[in-house]
Amino acid sequence: MMEMFDHLALGFSVALSGNSLFYCFLGALIGTLIGVLPGIGPVTTIALLMPITFVLSPVSALIMLAGIYYGAQYGGSTTAILVNLPGEASSVVTTLDGYQMALQGRAGEALAIAAIGSFFAGCVATLLIAATGPLLSSIALEFGPAEYFALMCFGLVGSIVMASGSVIKAVAMIFLGLALGLVGTDVNSGDARFTFGMVELSDGIGFVPVAMGLFGVAEILRNLRTADDKRELVSARISGLWPGLSTLAKAFPAMVRGTTIGSILGLLPGGGATLSSFVAYVVEKKVAKDPSRFGHGAVEGVAGPESANNAGAQTSFVPMLVLGIPSNAVMALMAGAMMVHGIAPGPQVMTANPSLFWGVIASMWIGNLMLLIINLPLIGIWVALLKIPYRMMFPAIIVFCSIGAYSIDNSTFALVLTAMFGLLGYLLMEFDFEPAPLLLGFVLGPLMEENLRRAMLLSRGNPMTFVESPLSLFFMVGAAILLLIVLVPSIGRTRKTVFVED
Repeated sequence: MMEMFDHLALGFSVALSGNSLFYCFLGALIGTLIGVLPGIGPVTTIALLMPITFVLSPVSALIMLAGIYYGAQYGGSTTAILVNLPGEASSVVTTLDGYQMALQGRAGEALAIAAIGSFFAGCVATLLIAATGPLLSSIALEFGPAEYFALMCFGLVGSIVMASGSVIKAVAMIFLGLALGLVGTDVNSGDARFTFGMVELSDGIGFVPVAMGLFGVAEILRNLRTADDKRELVSARISGLWPGLSTLAKAFPAMVRGTTIGSILGLLPGGGATLSSFVAYVVEKKVAKDPSRFGHGAVEGVAGPESANNAGAQTSFVPMLVLGIPSNAVMALMAGAMMVHGIAPGPQVMTANPSLFWGVIASMWIGNLMLLIINLPLIGIWVALLKIPYRMMFPAIIVFCSIGAYSIDNSTFALVLTAMFGLLGYLLMEFDFEPAPLLLGFVLGPLMEENLRRAMLLSRGNPMTFVESPLSLFFMVGAAILLLIVLVPSIGRTRKTVFVED
């Protein structure tokens, strides 16, 4: 226990420095803003802003990017409650009861419960990360090449299981991402692979053009096909921001359950904020004495999902920082940012860069406190931003996207790649392919190949090396179980009907 407090003390000494506080506040503010504005989202924003972070220190960069991610969970609830329009995917469930509360004149109450639930979940998740991080790191130090390869297989299979669309399409995206990760020069033989004679591809495809294209340009193209939303705000003035004691008494157990669910699911491959909020809503309906209240302004329907999505957003940092395995698209972007800064995600981060690891963890608590202060007083400003037409926003986004892609190595080829991946991302969305598994495959592909080769060299070509170690056997069996789960048709039907009102 004392060791945990020593680690947190180190983290707060880093997070409370002037630079860290500024970038934490900036990330939280930007996260809230993009959470409020529908159609952008944290993945797109982080992809667009990543080149800017390359001039920052690794600690400041990660603190800002983390603030954007969990800040978006806060901001997304504002539009979900006020205009029945989720600013962020994880806030979809909040619309079911949050908007109904607003129609009943309880908009301020709903917004306050969402903010308090998110803050409570953020505090608990931060303590959980501090408590479990060293344990997971000590376990991760036992990992060899075979164990890492098995873990990455488990992570990729997990992302397939958690995908909301077709399993076959998710598998196709994984393999496409793995194939893109192989482009470049083979480290062992020096041969060019899949470069088609283009010198620009000899070092492989850059992470930034892929991320910006798939999630930045593609989102712009998709949103330009949709007319600006014409829905009216519930009320120009919102009052009664502090809920009564009876409302808090109803909401608190839901916050606890949501925080627990989000903290656990955030650790799993393919988990995170969105899945956590959906599961939390289902649980609240199951445990309620009167499930018919849900969908008609039940405060538990706001408290549970909002607590879950914030807890899931924060605990999803654990597998990325400690094991080097991104659990979702945002964590894949974070891992890419760390690699650009010369830091390989994995168990060595905690031992080789303790100030970075614990600084980021401590900044999450500070960021959650900032978000509580930012969100409630500035609700009027966030509501006013909803009136800005999207057609006036996208040119600025395109400009920042182009500057960011070009600034990596001052190459126009990066701009061409960004445009190509933007078109690819748009086509994927049109045909209901999720780009997130592609990005996970792209990030993990080179690491999987490296560990596969090492494992086979150490075992003299014996494939049984992947089941001889208890750890690698555990993850291989886990991956096989997840694949079997996908094959059970009842699960697919359950996922489709789980939010149908009783």
